[in-house]
Amino acid sequence: MTQSITVTDNRTGETREIPITDGGVAASEWSKLLPGIWFYDPGFMTTAMTESAITYIDGDAGILRYRGYPIEQLAEKSTYVEVAYLLLHGELPNAEEFAAWKKEVTYHTFIHENVRKRFLEGFNYDAHPMGMLVSAVAALSTYYKEAKILDDPETLHKQIVRLIAKMPTLAAAAHRFSVGMPFVYPDNSMDYAQNFLSMMWKVAEPRYEPDPVLAHALDVLFILHADHEQNCGTTAMRVAGSSHTDPYSATAAAAAALYGPRHGGANEAVLKMLNRIGSIENVPAFVETVKQGKTMLEGFGHRVYKNFDPRATIIKKTADDVFKVTGKNPLLDIALKLEEVALADDYFISRKLYPNVDFYSGLIYQAMGFPVEMFTVLFAIPRTSGWLAHYQELLGQDTKIARPRQLYIGAEERNFVPMAKRV
Repeated sequence: MTQSITVTDNRTGETREIPITDGGVAASEWSKLLPGIWFYDPGFMTTAMTESAITYIDGDAGILRYRGYPIEQLAEKSTYVEVAYLLLHGELPNAEEFAAWKKEVTYHTFIHENVRKRFLEGFNYDAHPMGMLVSAVAALSTYYKEAKILDDPETLHKQIVRLIAKMPTLAAAAHRFSVGMPFVYPDNSMDYAQNFLSMMWKVAEPRYEPDPVLAHALDVLFILHADHEQNCGTTAMRVAGSSHTDPYSATAAAAAALYGPRHGGANEAVLKMLNRIGSIENVPAFVETVKQGKTMLEGFGHRVYKNFDPRATIIKKTADDVFKVTGKNPLLDIALKLEEVALADDYFISRKLYPNVDFYSGLIYQAMGFPVEMFTVLFAIPRTSGWLAHYQELLGQDTKIARPRQLYIGAEERNFVPMAKRV
């Protein structure tokens, strides 16, 4: 069967057959039939802005794969540092490749002293950690001026390694500053997640020893958040990157998009909702207000997934492991009851509203001691590898600079009226 569609312009009677390739049709083919007519697609709901070989999502079937590997297998068997290599290189590393990659990432964790002393410490005492992180990442481009050289693979690789390695250091530094605690230098004898926990929580002990269960749980969360196809932040990364800005500036643009509460703040919204509910007894009444359209059910449903979010199943098990160490988050019982009631109600089932990755992640972060202000920062740390994979990919594609069209709905031409004559 021919994979194509036939389009007719009823104004002229002209017909054109347009091939369907990889589940899409080329807009350039439409423009041959309809020159000067633009697709109107707010939010890019049905527009593919690029071709990509990084992440595959089937929202109807609840499938998420990085470079072809199911997220369930990676979360169970891999590590975040290995997944970062996979996203950037397209293949899992062998033992020699992984050792070299891990060493690179480990020994680029330190940040320039001036970034800490002159830049981070210049923020107001109550600055939001995510605002500090966005600004600090952008500022790194002024410390590594060779980052503007994008046609040299070795130079580009060095910036990618620096960003992945330094994000936890910058994130922890932003938190410590925001709570008035001294900066903690990286401990490069530790793994990626362990090192981050050390920089977050070390006080006066000679060496911080993170709980292995908590470190592993954080590593799993980092894997789950490493990439998610063409979301708002990744799109911002690609749009900024299409101008051939340096990787630090492009990553800052992506992080700025993530900073918005409609993107990176979903797990915080879940905690606020659970606190509003207050107790298990209030769950049925709350669910009724959701069905009446009076309030939102946070952490359920997803713009992409029209079935269950495959990350939610993994994260629920991770939550069980964390709570065995930290003790149960008092909001967990409310969350479990809410999930139980919603999943038994035809209203939510018919609308395919299932728990997503954000429903439990905030509970885990809170149980581990992270303040709510750090939740988006925790999202940005692992997503950096995904952003950079897309940045690297778009450079290889020689993508045109992003420049979408618009449908103008403003005033027609009119003549300037001097102020004295304006009514």
